[in-house]
Amino acid sequence: MRPRKTFFIAAILVGWVFTTYLIFLKNFKDPSPHKNQQMLEKVRYLEQNIQLAEENRDKLYREIINILQKEEKTTSTESAPLVANNVDLGEIPAQIVDTPPRPEAEVALRKLQQKFINDDINSPVIPVLVFACNRLSVNRCLDDLIKHRPRPDQFPIIVSQDCDDEPTRNMILSYKENVTLIRQPDQSDITVLPKEKKYKGYYKIARHYGWALKTVFRQGFESVIIVEDDLSIAPDFYEYFLGTYPILKRDRSLWCISAWNDNGKEGLIDGGAGDLLYRSDFFPGLGWMMTKELWNELAPKWPKAFWDDWIRQPEQRKERACIRPELPRTRTFGKVGVSK
Repeated sequence: MRPRKTFFIAAILVGWVFTTYLIFLKNFKDPSPHKNQQMLEKVRYLEQNIQLAEENRDKLYREIINILQKEEKTTSTESAPLVANNVDLGEIPAQIVDTPPRPEAEVALRKLQQKFINDDINSPVIPVLVFACNRLSVNRCLDDLIKHRPRPDQFPIIVSQDCDDEPTRNMILSYKENVTLIRQPDQSDITVLPKEKKYKGYYKIARHYGWALKTVFRQGFESVIIVEDDLSIAPDFYEYFLGTYPILKRDRSLWCISAWNDNGKEGLIDGGAGDLLYRSDFFPGLGWMMTKELWNELAPKWPKAFWDDWIRQPEQRKERACIRPELPRTRTFGKVGVSK
């Protein structure tokens, strides 16, 4: 009797285990094609929601830009510095001067109000700021900039003149609506130590750069391309900066884009590597682009002289790099200057 009872209990246990196993297989077997289709539909729905969110975000950006532009137009008169005879008067209570005159440079730049082409944040307006003094050969630089410029409204050319040289000014003005001329108003002499007298020109250059960059960035531009009056440019100069602009804006380990290669001579470079770029710890200059964020960082401590040496110091560079090309997009034709 005992063996039969034991056999009966064992049979019940085996049946229970087998039944449990069948139930387990039923619940955890591979999903049916119908369930696969449902899962794919859920993934597609999620992708559509993500795409819609991105479109709404871009639309919101454009609306924000429109609001800021309208606000800027209504407040520009209130925020303009007060001047008399091109001398900055600083902060003056509004009730003292009812209609303060705008500086000559800001009057000239007032027409450059557009910050993006068709309010598209992916199509920025990038002014080309040309620094000039008394070189009549500035026409070679301007001819190249105008010849290769794809869109005048996207790349307005602003010439900032120091030295107050009349023949050079007349040369620049002869380009009429193709360029905008602004003039550095402070032509006063600079007092330096006797041992630094031969370096006085570098003090004037630093003063000019500081004034011109401040004046242009006050118009609200996100970036600017800086060129000196003795540079000629390659046909793809503008394309080069348009292609590298998004990199500069996104990568916080960068702080400038340069079109210059110090070793960019035949025999030292690969002439067919037009798309090859390098990260450089050395600031190249000579046709370069900087952002408004960098200017806001450097402006409060802008040096009195030797700005290009100063900008290479670790305190300014902060371990950031510049992009420079294998194939240079600028070439200097200047023979005589402050550096002799």
